[in-house]
Amino acid sequence: MDTEYELAVENTPDTISAGTALLLLHPSIGETDRIDTQFLKTDTDHMLVVSTRTTAREVGQKLEHYGVDASQATIIDAVSAERGYTRRQSDDVRYVAQPGNLDDLVSEIERFLDETTGKRRVSVDSITEMVYYADEEQTHAAVGRILDLLAEHDAVGLFHLARGVHDEDVVAAFRERFDGVIELDADGAVSTSMT
Repeated sequence: MDTEYELAVENTPDTISAGTALLLLHPSIGETDRIDTQFLKTDTDHMLVVSTRTTAREVGQKLEHYGVDASQATIIDAVSAERGYTRRQSDDVRYVAQPGNLDDLVSEIERFLDETTGKRRVSVDSITEMVYYADEEQTHAAVGRILDLLAEHDAVGLFHLARGVHDEDVVAAFRERFDGVIELDADGAVSTSMT
């Protein structure tokens, strides 16, 4: 399918093809919400927010703050269970026991893509937490499986990676996996390179 998705993030191409996966490389304390929500809310039928960093409640607040239609959103929360928070499973919020449960995380992403149609966007926030809770090798394998699922289902994805937390060779290895890299600097400026 030759589906194109609009991309409404500053200093990025106007459109990306179905199956495209982008890496959002940001400072460790960078404000990524603006980029994430610009990516999610444009030209989409269904969106999936995979959060290994914040709770579903915090994700919901972020979407509301930036004017994203939450009725189109499904959230995978990988932190609430580990932190001992009350969890209420619903159609639009699913829980994984902890951010290191990468098989469960990938399974929930596959379930979302299997159960939805039309234009789907997936945000994974973040690869950094996945590496921290699992390890680099397992995370590379999981990211590869997610990239395959995006291509198979004509969806697109945005994956967060904190630049200052990882060695340069780790960052370089992840960069190579993606169709393009959006770089957010400490001042909030955005630049993009597509492969």
